[in-house]
Amino acid sequence: MKDGNLYISKNNSIKNAIKKLDETGKKILVVVEEDRLIGVVTDGDIRRWILQNESLNDKVEKIMNRSPKYLHQNEIDNANDFMIENGIDAVPIVDDHHQVVDMYFLSKYLNENFHKENLVSYKVIVMAGGKGTRLKPYTNILPKPLIPIGNITILERVMNAFHSHGCQDFYLTINHKANMIRAYLSEVTKSYNIHYVEEDKPLGTAGSLSLIPKEDFQETFFISNCDILVKGNYSSMLKYHKDNKNKITLITSLKHFTIPYGVINISNDGDVKEIIEKPEYDFLVNTGMYIVEPECLNEIPRDTFFHITDLIQRCLDIGYRIGTYPVSEKSWLDMGQMKEMENMLKSLSLNLD
Repeated sequence: MKDGNLYISKNNSIKNAIKKLDETGKKILVVVEEDRLIGVVTDGDIRRWILQNESLNDKVEKIMNRSPKYLHQNEIDNANDFMIENGIDAVPIVDDHHQVVDMYFLSKYLNENFHKENLVSYKVIVMAGGKGTRLKPYTNILPKPLIPIGNITILERVMNAFHSHGCQDFYLTINHKANMIRAYLSEVTKSYNIHYVEEDKPLGTAGSLSLIPKEDFQETFFISNCDILVKGNYSSMLKYHKDNKNKITLITSLKHFTIPYGVINISNDGDVKEIIEKPEYDFLVNTGMYIVEPECLNEIPRDTFFHITDLIQRCLDIGYRIGTYPVSEKSWLDMGQMKEMENMLKSLSLNLD
């Protein structure tokens, strides 16, 4: 077998499968037993498991597809056509004994065009008005959206990610150092449209949406913070949002935390019940990217400080369906803090430039 990182045992934990998927970046693992193909696990399988709120310590065999598509090694010349026909972007290659000898992936060009729904009609709001106080002293000089990550600004990276999926119209909500953002972007060569929505005063992470011309937003749209980058298939996220009839879908990330101490559990009498050494926890956290239906804009008070969490709570209170689309921890890059900005720079320098 080639590239052992793509293979996993059915007895491994789902948490371990997530780690391997993050390491390989291929979104699929082949489940083998004595080198024989017995199943596959994809990021979609793991996403569905997470949304069922099941344990990540369970075994891979609980979520694996036991009847995966595969090709014999003599059929590899037909692999691209086979994957397109079956709606998959990877296929295990087996020999006469059903042992896996290789994995074949749809070429990057075919993969992008196969998966990419044309999102040209879907507008994107980028929240770019914050002061970036956690990134001082950088933001004493530059507004947060214009801080360079590699050879271009984080704001351009966010817009380029959406544009690569076909999005053409971007609405930037701006306030802090607004003129500097306008001046910079006026000098940038771009193949998409930028509309500015300027706050007279800070309105929170959702208050500025009350200034958006509602006549421009009659269809589903995206919202993104200006200091995050989510790597993934935006068309798949949109399809999930529509299939589940959500009013808002939060793009979330599975975040793993290890407490670097022994944690003490005590009884009501103050007696020690147990000591858990360096416990590990997994949480779904908000990345700062959303898919939203236009009627949600009606729930935002005008000229009022209002956070996106307030909007989500208000929508929940009136009975709107709010969903979540989990991505892996490494698929979410956050520039909101100094350490996270260094991590983003490292990741982007390896993968995007």
